[in-house]
Amino acid sequence: MRRYIYYLFLFVTTLLFAGCDEDAFLKEEPKDDAFAENLFTDYNGFLAAKYALLNFPRQERREMIQSAELGVIWKIGTDTGWANTELSWTRGLNRYNVDLNPTMQFLNGDVSDSSKQGLFLILYRCISSANMIIKRATNPDVDWMGGSSEGDEKNQNEIIAHARLIRAWAYRHLCMTFGPVPLSLEEITGENYRDDWERNPVSEIQDAMEQDLLFAEQWLPDNAQDVTCLSKVIAQHYLSELYLWQNKPAEAEAKARAVINNSNFKLITQRYGIKKSQPGCPFMDQFYNGNILPSEGNTEGLWVFPNSDVDNLLGRYSNCMRRTWVSAYNNLNVDYSPEYGGRGIGRAGITAWVFTLYETKDHRYSDYAIRRKYVDKSGKDVICDSTVAKMTTNNNRWMSTRKWDWTFDDPNRYGESYSYADQTYLRLADTYLLLAEALHKQGKNSESDGAAYYINQIRIRSNASPITASQVTLEYILDERARELVTEEHRRETLTRTGKLVERVRKYNHIASGERDKLPGIQDYHMLLPFPQRVIDANVGHVLQQNEGYE
Repeated sequence: MRRYIYYLFLFVTTLLFAGCDEDAFLKEEPKDDAFAENLFTDYNGFLAAKYALLNFPRQERREMIQSAELGVIWKIGTDTGWANTELSWTRGLNRYNVDLNPTMQFLNGDVSDSSKQGLFLILYRCISSANMIIKRATNPDVDWMGGSSEGDEKNQNEIIAHARLIRAWAYRHLCMTFGPVPLSLEEITGENYRDDWERNPVSEIQDAMEQDLLFAEQWLPDNAQDVTCLSKVIAQHYLSELYLWQNKPAEAEAKARAVINNSNFKLITQRYGIKKSQPGCPFMDQFYNGNILPSEGNTEGLWVFPNSDVDNLLGRYSNCMRRTWVSAYNNLNVDYSPEYGGRGIGRAGITAWVFTLYETKDHRYSDYAIRRKYVDKSGKDVICDSTVAKMTTNNNRWMSTRKWDWTFDDPNRYGESYSYADQTYLRLADTYLLLAEALHKQGKNSESDGAAYYINQIRIRSNASPITASQVTLEYILDERARELVTEEHRRETLTRTGKLVERVRKYNHIASGERDKLPGIQDYHMLLPFPQRVIDANVGHVLQQNEGYE
């Protein structure tokens, strides 16, 4: 079944996202070929399109540009992440220097290589695809194969709900990265194509996101179990974050509580799964391939990215998390091995500051969670670095997270570039911390049912000391997010949403602050990244203004 789904990913992605060739369009094709007109005729056709649409979020963890996960864009140059190995497209983000400009490859893509698309284009292709599905789903002639009018309505709205959730996901990234962006809610056809887009205010896009997420909350299942069908808790989680972004803490609290009170999901507090009988801790059990899917006992994963069976690469989907975050320890005369997670190349690293946040007894700082040393080919220990003074480019000894360790159980494949493990994308622990933030913003910090209580649920799970209500501040919540979600959360977006990006980068990241290189470093205008020059140049019917500071 999974292999079938991934064939559909490849097939429908090509269908939905190919450019328009007039000669090819006018050429008559046999009806057994797939076009929008004969794909979107029944529920099965829409399922194929849904599977392709779900492919877009997975691209965050792929090497879409060059040798690192695409999502590293929202993780380096923050208080928690830096570019250990600087690439042409990460150097500017790492240092906030002259290389961060409107023509950067990660914004515009590589015009000489169509497979390397810029972030902006990837997200708008996602939106365009979602718009197509939403529009085509309103066709009264579609056979929804529900067996009854109620079944037809359920199938139809489940498809639309997925498309609207993914559209909101894409606009979330766009607005938190670029600020005002064009708002497109209609399918683009030859008749309504335009080159006079305007940048809509963030508030308008937030309103559209809210409506999309509310629809998804209404029509997605309580707990899908099937990883190709998203659950309503994802929409509720993003609604909670959206309401915090809009400074509506009471509404944010309600949506976060809806997730936490869903009996199908709970924090992992006991050992489970494939390494249960081995030394370890509950926190790390949820990151081992074989423990990720709901069917494997994972009750904390709200949104997981599946892959096909380990022994069958056909149709699998590579990811770069290990490649990005695990050091290039082979340069230390150390062999690749499953113990060390397979091949890493250390494109990004956790900042030295993060390693100072933990109590010694915190499981999230244990040897199960953090790689502190390697053993080289001669049997000698190679101790890893973690201090500010050692945050230097290409430090192959840098301590790293073990969240993304995984390789094939085959000595001939230990050094393969990519991972094919199942992975969790969104966790319930994140929702607990959103709830804590919402409660804190309302002055509800108590240890019974206030912010301190929900923070403590996270801390106690990892054997960290509980805190008191008097210790709760926004800064503490952001610190706890770093302890719990480092390398997982879109940290830039969290700090942008809370207005803390510049302040905390200057305080905790001596590279991005400019202190290391005696350069200006991050400035106030870096709260937003530059608008892609390629987009500005193509929009000939209306002038799109560049973000302040990047003129």
